[in-house]
Amino acid sequence: MSDLLANLNSPQLQAVTLPPVHALILAGAGSGKTRVLTTRIAWLMSTGQVGPHGVLAVTFTNKAAKEMTARLSSLVPINTRGMWIGTFHGLCNRLLRAHYREAGLPQTFQILDSADQLAMVKRLLKNLNVDDEKYPPRELCHFINAHKEQGLRASQAEVYDNYTQKRVELYAEYETQCNREGVVDFAELLLRCYELLQRNEPLRKHYQERFRYILVDEVQDTNKLQYAWLKLLAGGGAMVFAVGDDDQSIYAFRGAEVGNMREFERDYAGDNVIRLEQNYRSHGNILAAANAIIKNNRERLGKNLWTDAGEGEPIRAFEAYSDLDEARFVVEEIRELVRDGISPTQIALLYRSNAQSRVLENELFTKNVPYKVYGGLRFFERQEIKHALAYLRLLGNPDDDTAFLRVVNFPTRGIGARSLENLQATAHQTNSSLYNAAASLSGKSGQTVGAFIRLIEQLRIETEGLPLPEMVEHIIEKSGLAQHYRTDKEGQDRLENLDELINAAATFIDDEGAIGEGGALVSFLTLASLEAGEHQAGEGQEAVQLMSVHAAKGLEFDVVFITGLEQGLFPHENSINAGKDGLEEERRLMYVAVTRARQRLYVSCAQTRMLHGQTRYCVPSSFLDEIPEQLLLKLNKKAAPAAAFPAFGSFGGGYAEPAAAGGLRIGQTVEHAKFGLGVIVSTEGRGADARVQINFGGSGMKWLALEYAKLTPV
Repeated sequence: MSDLLANLNSPQLQAVTLPPVHALILAGAGSGKTRVLTTRIAWLMSTGQVGPHGVLAVTFTNKAAKEMTARLSSLVPINTRGMWIGTFHGLCNRLLRAHYREAGLPQTFQILDSADQLAMVKRLLKNLNVDDEKYPPRELCHFINAHKEQGLRASQAEVYDNYTQKRVELYAEYETQCNREGVVDFAELLLRCYELLQRNEPLRKHYQERFRYILVDEVQDTNKLQYAWLKLLAGGGAMVFAVGDDDQSIYAFRGAEVGNMREFERDYAGDNVIRLEQNYRSHGNILAAANAIIKNNRERLGKNLWTDAGEGEPIRAFEAYSDLDEARFVVEEIRELVRDGISPTQIALLYRSNAQSRVLENELFTKNVPYKVYGGLRFFERQEIKHALAYLRLLGNPDDDTAFLRVVNFPTRGIGARSLENLQATAHQTNSSLYNAAASLSGKSGQTVGAFIRLIEQLRIETEGLPLPEMVEHIIEKSGLAQHYRTDKEGQDRLENLDELINAAATFIDDEGAIGEGGALVSFLTLASLEAGEHQAGEGQEAVQLMSVHAAKGLEFDVVFITGLEQGLFPHENSINAGKDGLEEERRLMYVAVTRARQRLYVSCAQTRMLHGQTRYCVPSSFLDEIPEQLLLKLNKKAAPAAAFPAFGSFGGGYAEPAAAGGLRIGQTVEHAKFGLGVIVSTEGRGADARVQINFGGSGMKWLALEYAKLTPV
């Protein structure tokens, strides 16, 4: 027993050895919550208070469930094989398998993953002759799942207009089809299990009496139905031990209710709230910054992280002139860190929006630094980017059959598998490309495929002579890609990535030496293929980790870079527009980002960032102002034209307008031998390092070094 409780700090020991009471454990980042949860189970069993069959432990991921089971096996000499440890979905599946008849399911019922569910909804809409543009399949899946997570069947859904009425009817049809085919989706597992326990009293009593102790991890991430399911099982007198951190509740978009923790405190825990505040991960300055940021949230249960590991290094702050400069700074720092012996796998680059990875990836690629995108795809491998590039490839080469097949029916335009089979057979017989073979098709196939060919031809005419960024923007809009993702409930990220593709094209054109034979389009597509096909770190190869802040939750690294800390980006403009709750969720996200770092933390922002292929002036994130000045080591105080950045505040220590470089000033018109007339929009540096940014209209925005550019004031 002494071995089991060894090395626990006082609050951890108090939590592990609680008598049979309900309790809420407020466990801060890096405070050893998994250890406390597992040791609590081991202590209960070791002291004979409960047997393995009397414990129900709920985690949020299968990985966490496996880790808990493995730790438990090492702590107590008990066979954990039959124990009920798992995710909400895993445990509900187990219960439904045991009681499939009572649940109205076939013994061999199958579970639909998200792709299967989407395919079924598409099939349903087709069978019912429902317009899938008016009722997008992915959005309908979201509608169905959101209702199930609220515990609502189609018959209970609130209807407030004709459009919602139709969606509810489709939800009912979907339920009928699932029942007929003997399948359940993920949301159904929980709802069906909840309904079974609610209506079947003998079964409910059996499980209420069996599980004497219920332990829940990450309680801040539970949704309404999950919390109701827990309350139902605890209704027979089970003691509930809930562990979580309301400051790390960042999944409201998935239905998580941070208010469940406060409700649990009221319903069960009462005064039995234990705070785990000693952090075993990060140095003091990092924790001080995290505490200072999160204290600005009002709806908190409250705690303050501390460590006895010392203050450590200050937080390094960098304010770049542009997003490209920010990427250059980050990659140069990484190379220096690796030269100093830091493992690349212990370096993480975090960003709020996945679209931000493009500039960072490009710089890593250019500097030959291996990297991996954790929990996602690299920029040029993302579905929406590959779709847009396929349209561009068809403009450059209509005989590209791979590109043709990718987008001929995306967005959907009524071209079925049979039509494509006929087209491929014709192309094979005539030894021609699919594009050329389309002219030989007749009937409905000929009409639908012919309409796609006409679209491509029209796009070719409309984009002829356009600068590359405008061409990319036109293709994204007129192909229907943008509209398709606008109607997709979860399409915001994809739209941001498509915007970033326009920025990539603009940056590519700004690089005067980038255009090779075949023109800008061919050169740009070549670059995209090279970046997509090369430089992916091989299996076992050490690589820098790139990820969104959401993907970083639960991870930790020696060195963390938090990039793009600008208003509208982080905090994200959608969250700012959502009011106080939205901003508080963003602040929790920032708290999660900061607490990923063990030894060194960088925070960076840019004064200008590309948006829709145009330069946007940025304001530093309000979160930067929430970090106490004494914790920061400011790595630069770049001079920048004050007039261009009226909203810049204390983060950069203020910016003085530099002396006019070479006698030039912002707003002045100049002439360049190659690019013609342009207007100076900003200047940077002095002496030999001086450069100016000029808007040359049709030739776009360009940075030119004054030492080499021959500019004539007009």
